Amino acid sequence: MKTLLYWGWSSLAGLILFSILAHGEMKTFNESNGTNANVLMVGLTLVQAAAAKGAVCLDGSVPGYHLCRGYGSGANNWIIQLQGGAWCDSIQNCQSRKGSGYGSSTLMEKELAFLGLLSNKAAENPDFYNWNKVKVRYCDGASFDGDSENKAAQLQFRGKRIFLAVMEDLMEKGMRQAKQALLSGCSSGGLSAILRCDDFNNLFPPTTTVKCMSDAGFFLDAVDVSGGHSLRRMYSGVVNTQGLQNTLPPTCTSHIKPFLCFFPQYIINQVKTPLFILNSGFDSWQIGNSLAPPSADKSGSWHNCSFSFRCTASQMHFLEGFKMSMLDALKTFSKFRKNGVLITSGWAHCQAERQDTWFPGYSGAGKAKGIAVAVGDWYFERTKQNSS
Repeated sequence: MKTLLYWGWSSLAGLILFSILAHGEMKTFNESNGTNANVLMVGLTLVQAAAAKGAVCLDGSVPGYHLCRGYGSGANNWIIQLQGGAWCDSIQNCQSRKGSGYGSSTLMEKELAFLGLLSNKAAENPDFYNWNKVKVRYCDGASFDGDSENKAAQLQFRGKRIFLAVMEDLMEKGMRQAKQALLSGCSSGGLSAILRCDDFNNLFPPTTTVKCMSDAGFFLDAVDVSGGHSLRRMYSGVVNTQGLQNTLPPTCTSHIKPFLCFFPQYIINQVKTPLFILNSGFDSWQIGNSLAPPSADKSGSWHNCSFSFRCTASQMHFLEGFKMSMLDALKTFSKFRKNGVLITSGWAHCQAERQDTWFPGYSGAGKAKGIAVAVGDWYFERTKQNSS
């Protein structure tokens, strides 16, 4: 039986929410995508004016987004969801990425499904269903943070310009009148939501309530199963390839190596805007790509654990240590009253975009209401009550 526990502090310690799930339930998050026949499909809008601003994808094509208009009480409220999709950490990888929708808008799907946080059904998304909802496509390969180019390789690294150009386009379409706004993102888009959070807040007057949420974007600076730092190597490649040392927060790059500033734990305490960290302590992407990638797991002994969460006792002990390191990295951040944290123990990645994890209990009385309630309680500053 699944057990869900909440701990909440609404005093000077800030709002902290840790969700612990019984081990027997850990695999359920990735067994179903939560889709159904009535999913909202939203068309692609290309930002043609972005070209003149140099705000272009890796191949030079213009960026795009998907917009579903809000209505009723949500007509002047906005959710911006930044798409995820890993990174390219070398010229060769970025060249390959140009041949996909993650590097060229000419290859993007013309429609995307809006689920979870982006659902337009009150029964599936009670707090945000009637807000204006936008999914910004990811085509720069560096979490919307680059601003350089490699002419010889015919690559444009303009993620930061893309973000600003899309925001300007949305401001002209009504976001300028927003009463409430939430910048979110999944995976590498969750990292983007952290990096661009204060930039997003600065777009609005003080009268607008602006907050940010990172979903599965808390990539930890962790030691892998071989004793190395696989994700450090990847991030060093991303930062060096796209010149991010010039765009990452100077409050960080001034005292540690620039590539380390791509890790959220080294920058979140400097984010001024209220920020919610949503992540699994057993993040499926981080297990397979940071903790036990093939390069660190030469024998393949971690394969079952990495790809289906069938782990030995010693592997679970290692992963428990990873989860505790994640909680430790969030201690200072969680002391700020404006911030929120929800760390789950499900084998999962990007939980706000899945209906079965965002709001799984809408169909039956007595079921856990899921992540949606925790995020809504934080955003609207509702009183918290412990439950189990």
